Amino acid sequence: MEKITTAPFSHNNTTDATGKNGSLYHEHAELRQSLNIMSLIVYCLAFVLGVLGNGVVIWVTGFKMKKTVNTVWFLNLALADFLFTAFLPLSVTYTAMDFHWPFGNFTCKLNSTISFLNMFASVYILVVISVDRCVSVVWPVWTRNHRSVRKASFVSLGVWVLALILSAPYFIFRDTGPSHDNNDIINCFNNFAFSDDYETPSVNQLRQFRNQALTITRFLLGFVVPFTVIVSCYAVIIHRLRRNRTLASQSSRPFKIIAAVITTFFLCWAPYHIMALIDLVNHMNNYTCETLEHVTTIGVPIATSLAFLNSCLNPLLYVFMGQDFKDKVRKSILNVLETAFQEEVTGSHTYTKSVDTSQSTGKSVSTEV
Repeated sequence: MEKITTAPFSHNNTTDATGKNGSLYHEHAELRQSLNIMSLIVYCLAFVLGVLGNGVVIWVTGFKMKKTVNTVWFLNLALADFLFTAFLPLSVTYTAMDFHWPFGNFTCKLNSTISFLNMFASVYILVVISVDRCVSVVWPVWTRNHRSVRKASFVSLGVWVLALILSAPYFIFRDTGPSHDNNDIINCFNNFAFSDDYETPSVNQLRQFRNQALTITRFLLGFVVPFTVIVSCYAVIIHRLRRNRTLASQSSRPFKIIAAVITTFFLCWAPYHIMALIDLVNHMNNYTCETLEHVTTIGVPIATSLAFLNSCLNPLLYVFMGQDFKDKVRKSILNVLETAFQEEVTGSHTYTKSVDTSQSTGKSVSTEV
């Protein structure tokens, strides 16, 4: 996709990105400007809600709740989203400066890598959660004997290593260079040929091949394969729960929360992958279809913004659907306020006692998010 419109999530054919083959860009200039304003608003919203919301989830699941397998999963999911949203000011600045990248080549590479690290880490954590739920329902006795926080932590580490490997190409291929229209404007884009030669056919073929390979690999390993596993796990879970009503009543709330998180991820990321494939098809064989170009011009910023929003939605789902999580957040915040007030009334023995009481009662923690 053209780097001009999509800050970290850029999969462009670099010929278009540098303006060498970008005659359609000027025809859509006004529309792009409106979409960029929309993107800025969404990025800012995702940053504020994502940093605050995921920060609270990390605080509660990491420091306030009893360590369980479930809290390990949700802690890692929140870490992936927090890391991504913390870097969003770079994308906000890039978009606001009319796609001029002032942060240098390394930060350009890092920003894109963090974006895809979030995508791969999130989807594979959801795969692990789904497999974990499936195994817990199908083999409950085996699960009680072998499921532990230590093993969950090792699995989570494995997910991060896998996500880092899958994200590495975006660090390698990301590059900075002057815009074709204005040498004072520095763009952050995918340079699949490590070259500014757009004339030699063999170089352009290499560029196109790597772009196709990366887009298709991302679609398969970042979407098709994970969601095939997830859907299969939940098909097994639903089949088993229908046969066991007692188990169904016990699993109802955590099942609904996890299902909501997975559904939200699917709805937020499906348009992005579809737009990436459309853009790939549109730029094959150095030919662009005006209709598809118009579709991607509108669709890419919207799909990218939707993908960005996903990183701030999970905390909202936990609060609205997870009563235990909501109660723990409320108690934790109250304890913080009580501690702050206690420091101002040092001489009051009565108040100290009440704080101690509230802190001791705050130790009762549910094991489900």
